[in-house]
Amino acid sequence: MTDHNSSPLAVAEPAIDIGDVYVFPSPSRPGQLVLVMTVFPNALPGALFSDAASYRFLVRPLTIPAGGPGSRFEVGADEYDVTCTFAAPVTTNGAETSVQEGTCTLPNGATVPFRVDDEEIAEAPGARVFAGLRMDPLFIDGTGYTKTLANRRLDFQADGTNTATGWDILSIVVELDVATMLGRTPGTLFGVAAETVADGKFPTRLERFGRVFVKNQLLAELGVDTVNRDLDLRELWNQEDPFQLAPNYLGAYRARLNANLAVMDGIDGKTDWPLQPDGTHPLTELYLGDYQVVDVAEPYAEDSYLEIEQALLQGRAHATCGGRSLNDDAGDANLTFVITGGNGPRISDGVDQATVRASDRFPYLAPPNPSPALAGRILAPSKVADQLAFLQEAGLASR
Repeated sequence: MTDHNSSPLAVAEPAIDIGDVYVFPSPSRPGQLVLVMTVFPNALPGALFSDAASYRFLVRPLTIPAGGPGSRFEVGADEYDVTCTFAAPVTTNGAETSVQEGTCTLPNGATVPFRVDDEEIAEAPGARVFAGLRMDPLFIDGTGYTKTLANRRLDFQADGTNTATGWDILSIVVELDVATMLGRTPGTLFGVAAETVADGKFPTRLERFGRVFVKNQLLAELGVDTVNRDLDLRELWNQEDPFQLAPNYLGAYRARLNANLAVMDGIDGKTDWPLQPDGTHPLTELYLGDYQVVDVAEPYAEDSYLEIEQALLQGRAHATCGGRSLNDDAGDANLTFVITGGNGPRISDGVDQATVRASDRFPYLAPPNPSPALAGRILAPSKVADQLAFLQEAGLASR
């Protein structure tokens, strides 16, 4: 899946496992930016957030370097972070279910108290907050994706099967008034990522998420990285600052991305991203900066994922808000971008929308499934060959 079950730590403690992140201007309230983080994949009723971790949206101003096409944005020093924390659940008045309270700290330092699963909107000047169980907005033919990567050829059906049907997930939704919360920056372009961080005297980053499929696809072991063939990089990647990677493992990340991106480029039988003379793939530097890019001055668009990044690479002005809406088929957009470079028809996994489309009203995500799937939790193997073998063993893919 995009980031579900992507590391041993996340599987061991699902409440800190980030499934997806969505960033988009509100479709119903102009001037508002919506941030969505989903955690605890395959959650069931009664699932709660961790009271030992912070759930944080990292928001940084970006600029586009002058001088024509490029592959990296310039990241500003200002921080506009949003942090949600949760108290330990309590049971009151003999109730059979627990109640969990939370607090959201906004970029201007103001706080918004809220209660998990409360349908009443928690508000403060310039912000609205919701946290609770919702239907997982993910839609993807996971089997088709795994077969495509493992067999190195497009292996999707015209009518795919949504792997996420019946899944629920815990969600944090924060809507910010742009002028109030982000107005002091001179530009309108922002990079957004999400992380879960262990609280305490020595905070430790546990999980992070920027763009779709970076950990479970682009950093997976496809068997072509001759430098780090047997190294699972995902846990190391989780500990990095998405806007500034440390030098320790930078060479390992580059080697894996260069190798995997080149293989994925050839899945359609042609080369659309010629390697640079030193073997560097043209997309490696872009994906090393693992965050979504959104222009808060542009109106809502449902299918604008990666449009700003493509404009950067092509040296043109972007035409949309970018980011990622809840109904955006980001999986198809990502595959098409990496495999074809836009030189050919859009690649589709045969699944074009979630079981229930997201709303255009806060909190946007659909209510939980009335009969949620009892899906298990296992670590998505780093080696794609092992992912395919698991599907074959489960009878979900032919041998």
